[in-house]
Amino acid sequence: MNARLFSQFLVSNDKLRVYRGDRLIFTSSRDGLLSLLEYIDKFSPYEKDVTVFDRVVGNAAALLLRRIFCREAYSLLGSELAVRTLRCFGIGYHFTEIVPYIQNHSQDDMCPMEKLSLSKSPEEFYEACLSLDLGHGF
Repeated sequence: MNARLFSQFLVSNDKLRVYRGDRLIFTSSRDGLLSLLEYIDKFSPYEKDVTVFDRVVGNAAALLLRRIFCREAYSLLGSELAVRTLRCFGIGYHFTEIVPYIQNHSQDDMCPMEKLSLSKSPEEFYEACLSLDLGHGF
């Protein structure tokens, strides 16, 4: 079932989908971490054991997935840093491609959010996002 849902996600314009079982509970077309932060703002901690489909999962997203009680994540692209974090928290993952880290838009350095997430707990990273005003105004 999840492979079918992932295939449907890939042909959509959505950047993020969150399911509880086979029920779609949230979808967003916002870029980067904004989709996950929007979900947190609207739904967390009300749903547990969700499955998340995201376009890119770096360590920053992995920390937020822990915060939303994700049990399984699917993505086209994931980072090795995310893999370590997801394994640490017992979150299943299915990535089409794994890279050492998520790159910034100019592809000449690590993504700023990936950098910000290093050596942080899920709560510390979420608080850092809020201090940057990334998690408000949805």
